[in-house]
Amino acid sequence: MTDFAFTGLTPDALLDALESTGVYAQTGLLALNSYENRVYQFQSDEGQRMVVKFYRPERWTDDQILEEHEFARELADAEIPMVAPLNIQGKTLHFHNGYRFALFPSVGGRQFEIDNLNQLEWMGRFIGRIHRVGQARNFTGRPVLDTDSFLTQPYQELQHSALLPEHLKTAFFAIAEPLITATRQHYFETDSIRLHGDCHPGNILWRDGPMFVDLDDSRMGPAIQDLWMMLSGDRSQQLLQLDVMVEAYEEFNELDPRQLALIEPLRAMRMIHHMAWLSRRWQDPAFPRAFPWFAEDKYWEGQILALKEQLAALSEPPLKLGL
Repeated sequence: MTDFAFTGLTPDALLDALESTGVYAQTGLLALNSYENRVYQFQSDEGQRMVVKFYRPERWTDDQILEEHEFARELADAEIPMVAPLNIQGKTLHFHNGYRFALFPSVGGRQFEIDNLNQLEWMGRFIGRIHRVGQARNFTGRPVLDTDSFLTQPYQELQHSALLPEHLKTAFFAIAEPLITATRQHYFETDSIRLHGDCHPGNILWRDGPMFVDLDDSRMGPAIQDLWMMLSGDRSQQLLQLDVMVEAYEEFNELDPRQLALIEPLRAMRMIHHMAWLSRRWQDPAFPRAFPWFAEDKYWEGQILALKEQLAALSEPPLKLGL
């Protein structure tokens, strides 16, 4: 089965997979916004609102998916609002016709307000609690956030990408290469813990407090990875937001202040990794539909400018608390 083999996931195949677990859809399956995997919401014949997630073939091993599930269950058991997979017929990971899938309760909520300091304070507390659980032990199968997987490999993929316009390659790599060099120089190894890994506003629902979803990118890495994606605006705004979050975070867990120097390197790594991810997934029909601008000159011209700005950000002093 190839990396993009969702073509066999027909409506009948979806229903057959569900029924193999003893779950029967009373309503049609509504496709939710997901790119790596295929995710559908429905109501069961018992009136329960549920979500089924079909994992992208060949992305994770069974053991890595089960580590994700176990981490989610640990967090839920610690009364952290994490949507964990349902245990059905004694297991959380199911198999049907070569596909792997899991079932979750469907939760609602409104959009997280990234510029709301009160909500950021809540986020700081809960991320501190997530990390308290996360540092209790390590993943054994899931990867580590490092420069090889977030810089070296993505850069090599971009060098061979047919989606980067030929006439912009010189300008793009003229800034990408020094950015990658500077990022490697500024990034340093520190204590790694189990992370959410992709803790951005799109993975948070708000219902009288945050509800965390999607541990698909969970991995080992520095604690600051789960905090910096909450920051927005100019430097002064980010300093205020960081102060609010870290003060709340440290009610439950200690943050090594040296990790603040990793914010801009991590941001640069995410930028390079994201471009390579889109290029790598382009053969999946869902990606050209969702990101049609990725193959346009305007997008790459914008990325050249963004990389220049990020290189400048790396040369600035790191954010510091209490200023």
